[in-house]
Amino acid sequence: MVPRGVKRSLKWIALCVSFVVVSCNNDTKTNSSSTSNVVKPAAPTAPSFNSDSAFVYVKAQTDFGPRVPNSVSQSKCAAWLAETMKQFADTVIVQNFQTRGFDGKTLNGKNIISSFNPSKGNRVLLCSHWDSRPWADQDSVDKDKPIDGANDGASGVGVLIEVARQLSIAKPDVGVDIIFFDIEDYGQPEDSKFPEMDDSYCLGSQYWAKNLHTPNYFARYGILLDMVGGAHATYTQEGTSNRYAPAVVDMVWKTASDIGYSDYFVFDKTKPIIDDHYYVNQLAQIKMVDVIHYDFNSPSNFWKHWHTHGDTIDKIDKNSLKACGQTLLQVVFNELVN
Repeated sequence: MVPRGVKRSLKWIALCVSFVVVSCNNDTKTNSSSTSNVVKPAAPTAPSFNSDSAFVYVKAQTDFGPRVPNSVSQSKCAAWLAETMKQFADTVIVQNFQTRGFDGKTLNGKNIISSFNPSKGNRVLLCSHWDSRPWADQDSVDKDKPIDGANDGASGVGVLIEVARQLSIAKPDVGVDIIFFDIEDYGQPEDSKFPEMDDSYCLGSQYWAKNLHTPNYFARYGILLDMVGGAHATYTQEGTSNRYAPAVVDMVWKTASDIGYSDYFVFDKTKPIIDDHYYVNQLAQIKMVDVIHYDFNSPSNFWKHWHTHGDTIDKIDKNSLKACGQTLLQVVFNELVN
């Protein structure tokens, strides 16, 4: 039991402390309101990217066989991609188109376009190509036969399908569009008989950029994935990305570093390449960067199995899929505080 006199003293002390605390709080509020430095809330933690699931999506594509234009494998895989994305996205559009290859052939293509929160004005565009190379022109054998394209094509798509699955669960309040471009890899070989032909690669992205799926479509920025599933992948800051979208490069690579993937997203600046992002930047005027494996030890500087029959599912590394997919998810969730 506390004596009565002591109780009065304690009450007086409590009142004094309360007055001081209130005064301090009021001073703090006054000071904070007078400053222009407004601290943004922390970005929500992105959901965990499941690399096992992504690997299954990569393998499902290669199980169809080479996805080359005008083939049965192309038709079956396109249908599977569209149906799979319908499970996750709010809308899915198959953009059918015809184009002419460098060799004069008429090619039937299918760009598969999936959208989350299509009414949102603030949009992020994520892309990859889903077709595979019709010729193993970088191989020493069977150079005229198509490749599996596990990494060059299927890996980026597999990552984006898993990103879509995670977005369907977490439902972030931001607009996201995911496009799988067709006929990216039908370009002329280095020893082609048609050296005068320009722009022979990336035919699906060229068509989309000239024929947007939504009138006046625009995204604040875009990220392209290409050959992201090889072991010990290094995604450098490639020159075309740095030319058109340096701020997006900085943002994506910093995000990767912040969540522990700087071993993959390295800060080396490397030579420019022509990929789907070039035409999205040029024709659609959307600032897009390319996340692509740069091999410092390869003469081509592309992944060592690029355009060969070695581009098979056993070369796909789940750690690389994880680094890429988790970074994309965090980029999307960072949008919630921007």
